[in-house]
Amino acid sequence: MKTLLTHRASPLHTLLNDAISHFSHGQPREALAKATKALKLQPGNVAALNIAGACSQRLGKLKDAEAYWRRALKEDPDYADAHNNLGNLLVQTKRFSEAEAAWRRALKIRPDHADAHNNLGNLLKQTQRLPEAEAAWRRALEIRPDHADAHNNLGNLLYETKRFPEAEAAWRRALAIRPDHANAHNNLGNLLKQAKRFSEAEAAYLHALAIQPDHADARNNLGNLLKQLRRFSEAEAVFRQALEIRPDHAEACYNLGALLLHTGRLSEGWPLHEARYHEAMPERIVKPSLACPQWQGEPLENRSILVHGEQGFGDQIQFVRYLARLKELGASRVTLICSPALQPLFEGIADADVVLTTDEVAKAPSHDYWTFLLSLPLRLATTLDSIPAGIPYLRAAPDRLSAWSPRLPAAQRRIGLVWAGNAAQNNDANRSLPGLATLAPLWDVPGVHFVSLQKGQREEEAVAPQSGQSLTHLGGDIKDFADSAAIVAQLDLVICVDTAIAHLAGALGTPCWVLLPSVNAGWRWLDERTDSPWYPGAMRLFRQRDLDDWAPTLLEVAQSLRHFCQGGPLD
Repeated sequence: MKTLLTHRASPLHTLLNDAISHFSHGQPREALAKATKALKLQPGNVAALNIAGACSQRLGKLKDAEAYWRRALKEDPDYADAHNNLGNLLVQTKRFSEAEAAWRRALKIRPDHADAHNNLGNLLKQTQRLPEAEAAWRRALEIRPDHADAHNNLGNLLYETKRFPEAEAAWRRALAIRPDHANAHNNLGNLLKQAKRFSEAEAAYLHALAIQPDHADARNNLGNLLKQLRRFSEAEAVFRQALEIRPDHAEACYNLGALLLHTGRLSEGWPLHEARYHEAMPERIVKPSLACPQWQGEPLENRSILVHGEQGFGDQIQFVRYLARLKELGASRVTLICSPALQPLFEGIADADVVLTTDEVAKAPSHDYWTFLLSLPLRLATTLDSIPAGIPYLRAAPDRLSAWSPRLPAAQRRIGLVWAGNAAQNNDANRSLPGLATLAPLWDVPGVHFVSLQKGQREEEAVAPQSGQSLTHLGGDIKDFADSAAIVAQLDLVICVDTAIAHLAGALGTPCWVLLPSVNAGWRWLDERTDSPWYPGAMRLFRQRDLDDWAPTLLEVAQSLRHFCQGGPLD
């Protein structure tokens, strides 16, 4: 808040100075009382109106705040500070176009108004006009190089656009100017965690919390770091602290749920996992627009239910097993909504009466209820002991089996390979192997012919394998998961990273060895287990010991593969 005061000693001058002093010391109620007295002396005093607006906003009296600032602008249409402050309020009330107009008006009056440039930058970023936002922040910093908030905001944009060294420099500049800038410490912590500089990241989060103990976002981020470092009890405590501060913190709720699921406390974790579709989640699952109510566990006898698939292909494959449970509860009709690439595979599920794609939701007939697919474990009270683990629960279509059979190599052992997942997945840098060459320890195992199921990212590495490497690449010709299923069902074993093919193999009952990263392996694989209760007897987990070092893991896989090829058991 800025205002203009005369230097003449007067009752009005004293009231205005007192109002500013109270406001700057965090006493908006007392400040508003002084400003109100000043307005009784001079009803059109724009400085008093500006202070009164700022105090009212701080007190949550937004209508009063807007009225004060509009009165100030009626008195002085060129009062740039009032335009700027009004813009802040308009954003708070989600009137974004009016806010932009207010800041642009302030800048037309005062092109050197650094705060207005900074605020405009925030709005432009929020509306994804990133080049304009960056220009606004850089202009603010040209005017005021010591504008810590502008450095912090610019850092956020640079981080989002993956210009990490520049982002770090921006946040460190903000902290050089304002060492008590809690948000900059928190943001820097996120970058350091992403760069795997874990001890520095932890220090940054702790700095933010020392400055602002009620910084719920910093506690949530610290919790994620501690979970990543396998300090689970500390992580749980920090997530719970974040929720004490902000009970509606959807990310902290979701992250705590994922931690509890990861450590096998399924009954506690499932309810918190529902936060994934909370409107405050940055990448939330969007609820479908359906006329029927969301199923909360009501009786399903002679009722119809629409099951809406969500998240990735692997999630849908893993949890589609629950359709059988809905039928056991008496559901008369079960409609499944899934990703288009999964529809041909899921159409073979006996417990799905209708299978539609996510593009065909509007074609779905009316139902009594709908549910998200990953909400079924909650509604059906799944524990480690009650996972519906009967496999196989998916089968390859006979016509697809016949189509792919001639293309498979005639070999004693046919082993499928997938070494990279979807690059857009947030942990892909850790879960995917650096390349096909990382699997080199497997090439020396005799009696094996490898089949590449790799599709998309890194697929080209299998097109021209090294001389003497027994590898048939099929991934480029796979059109959907029904094709993948037909290939996987005819293999002796699949070796893959944590991607959808692992779940497909498990659901088909094909033996599968999954390579799991040491960081963020995913809650569904639980902690430290070498097997999976979701795919009993079919799945073996090989866990990376040290971050970025797959060599020991692959040596272990190669040794196990030799044993397997000599006729030993898969585990």
